[in-house]
Amino acid sequence: MGFTSVNRRDVMKRSAAVGLLAVPGAAALSSCATGGDDDGDKAEKGDKTKKNPLGVKEDADLQVYIFNGGYDDKYAQFVTDMYGDRFGDATTDQKATEKIATQVQPRLVKGDPPDVVNNSGADNMNAGKVIKNKQAADLTELLDAPSWDDPNVKVRDTLIPGVEEMGAFGADGCYQLNIASTIYGNWYSDKMLTETLESDYPKTWDEMLAVCKKAKAKGIHGWTYPGGHPRYMLFSMFAMFAQAGGREVIEAMDYLEPGAWKHDAVKSVFEAFEELVAKKYVLTGFDGKEAHIEMQTAWTKGKALFVPDGSWVENEAKDTTPKDFRMAVGATPSLDKGDKLPFGTLYSPPGEPFLVPAKADNVRGGMEWLRMMYSRKAARNLFKQVSVMPVVKGAIDGMSLPPGVASSQKAVKAAGKNIVIAFWKEWYREMFDEDFNNVMGKFMLGDMSVKEAMDTMEKATARVAKDPDVEKVKRS
Repeated sequence: MGFTSVNRRDVMKRSAAVGLLAVPGAAALSSCATGGDDDGDKAEKGDKTKKNPLGVKEDADLQVYIFNGGYDDKYAQFVTDMYGDRFGDATTDQKATEKIATQVQPRLVKGDPPDVVNNSGADNMNAGKVIKNKQAADLTELLDAPSWDDPNVKVRDTLIPGVEEMGAFGADGCYQLNIASTIYGNWYSDKMLTETLESDYPKTWDEMLAVCKKAKAKGIHGWTYPGGHPRYMLFSMFAMFAQAGGREVIEAMDYLEPGAWKHDAVKSVFEAFEELVAKKYVLTGFDGKEAHIEMQTAWTKGKALFVPDGSWVENEAKDTTPKDFRMAVGATPSLDKGDKLPFGTLYSPPGEPFLVPAKADNVRGGMEWLRMMYSRKAARNLFKQVSVMPVVKGAIDGMSLPPGVASSQKAVKAAGKNIVIAFWKEWYREMFDEDFNNVMGKFMLGDMSVKEAMDTMEKATARVAKDPDVEKVKRS
């Protein structure tokens, strides 16, 4: 799903220089610092001024499509209203849907797409293919534009590292931008862990097994996951791959290298979770259409201690979460003293992607909408609405934080430079959505051995690597 070769060193020089999140050594994407001005607007261009740096036509209408999932669409309506206030002669139209690809993809093909698309959810579009087909506008001009809050600071300089890099997909330019800082890991109730089980968060796998044993004695499962979406297990396993084997292991996965999924570190992580299954510490089920909601509800009702999840869970599960639940996220425990990276290593990529279709009626309006999204007031509203850390640096400083966000910020700070990102999950999406999902579906039920799981992912890697129809991201 990538494009061309990647110059990771250039990416990392910029990423390491600024912001809260660092992604040193990660297999990052090529820079978004280049690109042309051929945006394909159907609307006439307006005059560029200090107030209108992107030259939006004042009366050009704007249509926005938002994924109606864990964040719903109120945070986006806030920005759409900002746009309407700024461009009073324009008509704005925001639509919320769970079927982004189903509803938007045909319009891309017809050449009549909306102006902004929140390309998220289970039915999202394959971003790599959209970019390859030249259906996404290059957002470099947006990144180079003055930020909403300070005309002396470019938009790109207000964003945490990783946002720009995630949107390049190996090509010159930047085609997709994220708005949220996603924290993956082992989510749990601090009240259940510290009061019900009288335990500390496990920093080693032996401690994890001990906590699960104590939970089982009290009729509580140590773990659960959505049986309908077993790929969620990567949210807990990925940082363990990196901890056990170092960055070279996860980079080998990113670059589809032979043997990546047969590394001893990968084996040790699978064996650790195999023990959870064998000891019946895992609550299974939740196979329905809303499997993740079913799982989260069982979790907030106290049926399980740990779930593999992302930081959207605090908002998504808010209706069933007790007030004294004290939601928290923990980094993946260390397997042994031979781990290459320390406890605290965190899987934390930018998330919740947006793109502007290249053939939209109002491309410049779409970019302006995103410029507004990256304003401090929109970022703070995003946080207030959905309890997620925005990617705008310093946006929520001084604000009162709910337990999950406070725990997320603590985890990020503890991780420091030890932040990892599963780029293969983004570049070769079908490997995650189909291959890894199918593997974990069988593995977590005890129907697939460690060797079979590793062999299957190794074969999937080889298949994708040899597929001439899949564009590869290559090492520089």
